[in-house]
Amino acid sequence: MPLGVLWVDGAFYFNSGAGTRKAKNLARNPHCSLSVATNEFDLVVEGDAVKVTDEAQLKRIADAYARQGWKPTVRNGALYAEYSAPSAGPPPWDVYEVRPQTVFALGTAEPYGATRWRF
Repeated sequence: MPLGVLWVDGAFYFNSGAGTRKAKNLARNPHCSLSVATNEFDLVVEGDAVKVTDEAQLKRIADAYARQGWKPTVRNGALYAEYSAPSAGPPPWDVYEVRPQTVFALGTAEPYGATRWRF
């Protein structure tokens, strides 16, 4: 499922409504993978999605989203805004943090190849 993801201070962040399949799956099993495409390589990131509940951290993530054009506010431990991606479901949106445990890089340009890092 495509989703908007942020890279902040060594972790990936995304949001989802509590009623979505994504959030329900993460509540049952937080281990997940994210994929990121660039012009020179594709990344697959594996880690555990942890729901962010700290208000200061939520504000920092909301500010990072705002710098990219989406301006959510933080209320009651979640994000609120006029809109979000349809796959996020209706507000409020919980924020999840994924710290990479394993990353695979697959070259899409010369010299191609693949590698893996474990953290």
